[in-house]
Amino acid sequence: MGSELTMADVPLGPFAGSLITVYSAKNKAAKLHASRQCRQLRTSDVMTAKVSLDEAVLRRLCTRCAARGTGGRPGTGLGMFLLAIGETGLLCHLRSYREPDEDECWTDHEARGAAELLRAEQGLGAHDGEDEEDDAPLREAREEAENLRGLIFSHWCGARGSLLEAHALLAHFPWLEEWAKPSLSIKARYLETLRAQAARFVDREELVVAAAAAMALPMPELPCADPAFAVLGGNSRVSSALVCLWHRWQSTAGRIWEGPGTRAYLSCEIVRGIRSSQKGRGAARAEAARLIESWEELARAAAALADRAPKRRLTAHVPHASDGTPRHVLTDFLDGLDEWTLGVLVTWAVQAEWGSGVLTLEVPDLVAERLLGPASGLRCSPADGTVDSPEHDGRTGSEPGRLRPGVFDDTPVFDRCPVTLDHIRALRTLAPTADPLYLVFSASGGAEVLPLNTLERRLTKGWLGALIAGASDLPASVIGPEEPEHNHDSEVRATQLPGRGRDVHDPHFGESLGLAEGRHRTLRQTYGTEDRQLNLRLLALARGAHDLRSLDAGRSNGLPIEVWHGLLTEDRLNLAPFRIPSSNRRGRGRPLPLGPLAAVQLYTTNANPLIEGKGHSPLCRHAQHSAAVVRGDDLLAVADLMARTDFDWCSKCGGYALRRLTDTQLSYYRAAHRLHDVRERLDSQTGVPDSDPSGVIACLDELATWQPVDDAEWCSSDSWQWQETVRELTRMAARSHAVTRPS
Repeated sequence: MGSELTMADVPLGPFAGSLITVYSAKNKAAKLHASRQCRQLRTSDVMTAKVSLDEAVLRRLCTRCAARGTGGRPGTGLGMFLLAIGETGLLCHLRSYREPDEDECWTDHEARGAAELLRAEQGLGAHDGEDEEDDAPLREAREEAENLRGLIFSHWCGARGSLLEAHALLAHFPWLEEWAKPSLSIKARYLETLRAQAARFVDREELVVAAAAAMALPMPELPCADPAFAVLGGNSRVSSALVCLWHRWQSTAGRIWEGPGTRAYLSCEIVRGIRSSQKGRGAARAEAARLIESWEELARAAAALADRAPKRRLTAHVPHASDGTPRHVLTDFLDGLDEWTLGVLVTWAVQAEWGSGVLTLEVPDLVAERLLGPASGLRCSPADGTVDSPEHDGRTGSEPGRLRPGVFDDTPVFDRCPVTLDHIRALRTLAPTADPLYLVFSASGGAEVLPLNTLERRLTKGWLGALIAGASDLPASVIGPEEPEHNHDSEVRATQLPGRGRDVHDPHFGESLGLAEGRHRTLRQTYGTEDRQLNLRLLALARGAHDLRSLDAGRSNGLPIEVWHGLLTEDRLNLAPFRIPSSNRRGRGRPLPLGPLAAVQLYTTNANPLIEGKGHSPLCRHAQHSAAVVRGDDLLAVADLMARTDFDWCSKCGGYALRRLTDTQLSYYRAAHRLHDVRERLDSQTGVPDSDPSGVIACLDELATWQPVDDAEWCSSDSWQWQETVRELTRMAARSHAVTRPS
């Protein structure tokens, strides 16, 4: 098994036989494609088929689809498996860093020669411009040696990262471990070859000296009163300059490629800014050089003492690629390490368990102290087990989630496996576009809509449940068309806005408050075609959440703002029909019941007048958080709004965002306004002389039969009050002059 590995060589394990949709030309020998948009599918007459996944199907899969790991829907177990194994995933790692690169190849003899040249150059130190320039051949040789050193270290870091990533991927698919062992062994041997070559460029003594400079040496007594430094100024300036020199020397000691010669050159820094002709400049520099030399001697003495002591065994913990960090943003743990730490790893690493991400080091005592210190860039612990190892970091189990059918796939609900915390971490790692929301079921909470963060928190507390569907699982036939519908002209759309004085009998009155307008708003604000599909599904799923605060909008990968505008509106309800009129000539002041509108939700940043700060809509730009509902917001109902008058609202946004009305709520809102309008007209002094009396009676007859859209039962008192109001207005209309006068 070598670099010729293909998808067809990969054991499918429990995913063998899974149904996938493929596309092809009408030819028995034609290549199969996992996507209808594949650029290699060059025909307009495309055949679509569902086939069982097996080796034969994978061999017929086009190279582009195989390389991209497509075939299963994103976010499903099969989709994550194919994406992780595809030629940009595990196959790529198993085929790379097995042997020297053809384009960047070097021999062991070249590596040894480059290391010897640079080690010799380190003793010469840097040049200060007063010396003559190096001759061209020597300078060119040094540059080539430095380039080779960087290349070897770069390949060592890349090989190590590739091997660790391969192990991390295999942890999710254990049936592949035996199959991948030969390739992993070849990669491990080549990694050791690179480590040995990189170690030639590192001076062990310099590593210990750097550790002594950082850990073993306290700041010595500085000769601030030495007359040689008088050229620097007063005592305070001399003291500051010497302290700075000490810290620069400590810092430079960790730059192992530069050597002691560069540290000696720091004597020039103390007289920087002083003219070369100024008296005392040379004496100050010479005294600084002697001071640096004394520090060097102290560090080397401490290093020699530590080198004679027995070495200490440390365990370095390498971060796992499976800890929930998406693969596309995962960085190599070596990327941020300094030269000194890299030198320690290539010099004293004696054992590596890449499957668990553990390196064993045998280092001198001073080096161990620095690695265990707070400034270390590598998480280390004594090898005696006094610090918890990575597998005991609070996880629910010792192994990553094993992806298999029945957790994320389209299997029957009764066959679903309970989701675990490690399954969620695997989803975050292997599916960079995982759905933000999921429909879940548990015996304790029933069916709920939850974001991944909330689901993760519940699992840490022992929650037991199954994933039913993500946003992308919802059928397109139910979601509806992607494009916004342009079925109203500007004049008709103006009637949708409350408070504009439009006729309440218009069939589009109040439509901007409803769910349909929320969908249109989301589409109008979404530009990408793929985003339209996803946002419509997220909107549909989010509407199933009882409390929008549970959607955890404070997280970085929460719902898009376009979806929030589909869930909420800052338009105000006109509540006049439900309030007692301030003046009523005939004393008929009974308000209409709130009915289905009583429980309509309002979200605000602050509903408590005793807490400083005005209440804002979560969509308001003056709110103190992102434009979305977060856990700390307040939830009110329309009934609460009617019962209180002490709210302190923002004058720009009105203080709250209204959850969009359901079909029943919007229907009742329109009916209530129509009934209120009839009452206002009948109560007016002019009666209804300009109206068609039969039309008023017909309108009241229609309102008398109003029922909720979803056939839900009215509250008995609300239903009785509604019918009583209709009967009273019907009697008024029958007695009015407009009805009784002769035609």
